[in-house]
Amino acid sequence: MTEQWQQDITKWIGNGELLQATLSQPRRKDAAMAPKMIIRPIELKNGLYYQFEYHFSNKVTHDNVAGSRAAERVLGLLQENYRQALVKTPEADVQLLFSKKGKAAVLKKPPTVGARPASLQHNRQKQRVLAEGKAAPFLVELGIMTPEGHVHAKKQDKYRQINRFLEMVTDVLAYLPKDRELTIVDFGCGKSYLTFALYHLLAIEQQRKINIIGLDLKADVIAFCKALAEKLGYEKLQFLVGDIAEYEELQAADMVVTLHACDTATDAALAKAVNWGASVIMSVPCCQHELFKQVSSDALTPLLSQGLLKERFAALATDAARGNLLEVLGYKVQMLEFVDPEHTPKNLLIRAVRSEQQELSMKKWEQYEQFRQFLNISPSLERMLSGRWPNRASQ
Repeated sequence: MTEQWQQDITKWIGNGELLQATLSQPRRKDAAMAPKMIIRPIELKNGLYYQFEYHFSNKVTHDNVAGSRAAERVLGLLQENYRQALVKTPEADVQLLFSKKGKAAVLKKPPTVGARPASLQHNRQKQRVLAEGKAAPFLVELGIMTPEGHVHAKKQDKYRQINRFLEMVTDVLAYLPKDRELTIVDFGCGKSYLTFALYHLLAIEQQRKINIIGLDLKADVIAFCKALAEKLGYEKLQFLVGDIAEYEELQAADMVVTLHACDTATDAALAKAVNWGASVIMSVPCCQHELFKQVSSDALTPLLSQGLLKERFAALATDAARGNLLEVLGYKVQMLEFVDPEHTPKNLLIRAVRSEQQELSMKKWEQYEQFRQFLNISPSLERMLSGRWPNRASQ
């Protein structure tokens, strides 16, 4: 005999009224069983589907089920696999609690979501720039997506990282010139996931005139990137073997990207960006050793006497100094979380945009001097841009 809760779920899914369902508390301990599952409606080119997102301790996987089969799948999971569910509809939030014998207790509360989402297509993707279900050629070639537009389970983290980066780029596109070809440089581009993503966003999707240069020390990696750019037909995307500090081929650039440039290589990239008058700077630092050897302060002895704490503090102090120096030069600076820290501790991104009035800020310089003197540090970025500081700057 079909119970009322089963009839309700079948009706909500059949009528497209299910906004979200969260299933939890597995009935048995099984490594193959996800501790939590989230089900959401999505609109694909073939119609309404429901996405089943499996949350494991170290990964997230998913598959899409046609609306006509979704109700059967949900009922089966609740009857056999999970003891608890929270189902959200426009009319109510419904909580289902199952006893060991499978008897359901139903609790209804006012809805936390009062209406159907305006767009099912982006309900899961959170309006991701590179939406799943629509294959981007470069993601397919790099092994992140299938030709059908599905993200490989083992590449979910990289997929989210790329989208997160593009979201942060999209937020500052207004600061880039619109009346001419843009020049973008990616220092330490590596395998160039983000470089290809930038080209796809700006040249393919937005049809903007751009010239992107990727630079890296590894000749084999650059050869791979060159071959892929040629295969994709990305004519204005070039890759070069070279060192950041020694690169002198440009007189100006509109945007500079640097991802995990080691230690003072990040400072070299930031200095290049400033000297080129870059409107946008996106930098994710890495391996920050310079200030670890310098920083000292009697007041901070309890912190600096512990190697691990000193290492983390020195890294934060390094980025604080970089951000402050960029602000002295008239940039607006934000420190953003690039990716979830559970995936990598190197998750801080320095995003700087040049203000229209490029004037030295004496207030910011005074703040920097106090900071530098308190910690007894001499950051590389200050030395690399020595000619740009107020006259009383120490040389």
